Amino acid sequence: MQSRGVLILAGPTASGKTALALELAERFDAEIVGADSRQIYRGMPIGTASPSRKERARAPHHLIEFLDPSERYSAARFSYDALAALDDIARRGRRAIVVGGTGFYVRALCGDVALSPAYDPVLRERLARRARYHPTEVLHGWLAARDPERARAIAPSDPYRIVRSLEIALSASSPGAVPLRSESLRSRGIPFLKIALEIDDATLDARILRRVDDMLAAGFVAEAERLGAGVVASDAVGYPYALAYAGGQLTFEELRVLLVRATRRYARRQRTWFRSEPEMRWAARDEAAELARSLPGWA
Repeated sequence: MQSRGVLILAGPTASGKTALALELAERFDAEIVGADSRQIYRGMPIGTASPSRKERARAPHHLIEFLDPSERYSAARFSYDALAALDDIARRGRRAIVVGGTGFYVRALCGDVALSPAYDPVLRERLARRARYHPTEVLHGWLAARDPERARAIAPSDPYRIVRSLEIALSASSPGAVPLRSESLRSRGIPFLKIALEIDDATLDARILRRVDDMLAAGFVAEAERLGAGVVASDAVGYPYALAYAGGQLTFEELRVLLVRATRRYARRQRTWFRSEPEMRWAARDEAAELARSLPGWA
């Protein structure tokens, strides 16, 4: 069993998680495990604000930019991959910091949500076909009828999570379902501490505005064009707007306004999720290190 606890650093986008995680990793001789459902994909560093090569040189990173954008991923697979990374880090005698804004990934890793015990490849393909031909609102209504609790936690405009949740809701009764083994930090008895980075609204809004301007200056539109519209990852926040601008459907100022608005809405949804997260500790930036010292093996 892992003797050192795992620090989980969460919070809304643009709140400063990456910078704080790097500071803590250097202070505590730790490695970083990403928990972001879009930073897992290659070729999207601008729009997803993935840690740069310079930042990754400061501390080893895991589960960052390792998947093709066309590949589907799930919370269950993330939990499996994250636990494997944590095992590897522990074998080398180092501490681990899990960092990201995807609340469902965090909840799955900790063991605070019931994940599907099975998957069905035929069902998955059937749902993917339906997602191509039906509006997301129709799929969301279907999910609400099957699993109201999951539906309430997912935006009607989020097709990836809607389809994945439908797969989970339907696979239990599917004759083609294949059993999966599920583990978590809690089931393994690994101690962990969840910290959400507190930031006031005015500061967060200013950071979001600055991030959008930096993204546009760094070539976000060209990145979206390279990615294209036909892959799983292309529904990430902002990419559809960038493609609309590239196609002449938006002016640059309209693009900028829509990116800021979408990012602010996403940050609000993240805050709402983490406010309901079991055992989450909200802390200011300068409090995080002291809280981390309460973990076994971090003093």
